[in-house]
Amino acid sequence: MAISAKDVQKLREMTGVGMMDCKKALTEAEGDFDKAIEWLREKGLAAQTKKAGKIAAEGVSYAIVADNGVGVVIEVNSQTDFVAKNEVFQGFVKDLANIVANDDPADVEALKACTYPGTDRTVADVTADKVLAIGENIQVRRFVRYAEGVNVPYIHMGGKIGVLVNMAVEGIQADQVTELGKDIAMQIAAMNPAYLDKSDVDQATLDKEKEILLIQAKEDPKNANKPENIIEKMVMGRIGKYYEENCLLQQAFVKENKVSVEKHIAEVAKQLGGKITVKAFTRFQTGEGIEKAEEDFAAEVASMIH
Repeated sequence: MAISAKDVQKLREMTGVGMMDCKKALTEAEGDFDKAIEWLREKGLAAQTKKAGKIAAEGVSYAIVADNGVGVVIEVNSQTDFVAKNEVFQGFVKDLANIVANDDPADVEALKACTYPGTDRTVADVTADKVLAIGENIQVRRFVRYAEGVNVPYIHMGGKIGVLVNMAVEGIQADQVTELGKDIAMQIAAMNPAYLDKSDVDQATLDKEKEILLIQAKEDPKNANKPENIIEKMVMGRIGKYYEENCLLQQAFVKENKVSVEKHIAEVAKQLGGKITVKAFTRFQTGEGIEKAEEDFAAEVASMIH
């Protein structure tokens, strides 16, 4: 019997399984939807739909510099920390990072359409296979790619945090700045700066900060008799403190507290007889900003019975 495209689409919406498999299932089941779903479940395909709805807030943030010198930091989520430590899952994440480095996809959707290494299948197809094999929802969440300059990766706590530092180097060999890059990456992992440099802080953020600090200063009884211009100066001093806390280059260098990161970089460049500029950095903390759903166990059991 002929299976209509509309029926295939309907089954796809019900199960989340690919078009070709839905068509095959309906053909096998002679158009009977219940039997088609049963056929998909027997083949292990429809199981994916249940898993794909689960919140994936664990996983790995992984950073790499590929053979072509391109740096990539990527976050791939799973449902449990147990799976995040699984070798199959970790190998999958490394493969994805290398695809990003080599194929330069524009975004996550473009990455899903790339060909997975050693196969003629897409990343999306292979991800679906991994979901079935591992038994958990897996989501490729985000990545950043730096193609220019010298890239230094750092992975903290087995993938809880992934950092990538991008530097421009003049008159110095790339391998001479690896240690500096690693130190900066560790600083970023520990201190979580919001900006690279104080010049990157937008005016609106600065204005808001000044407003808060001004109110704090005026409400402090110690400043009751101080003139306005003195309070202004105090606020400007505290803005300097804001930079030191939130901007990487102005932060105190963790390894050598007496100097800023900026000064430490300049010192290393001087010793090596060249110029080093930190151009950019990315810090991914696995699962940040993802709402973890509390599983309603009773409801899940009930839904499995019906």
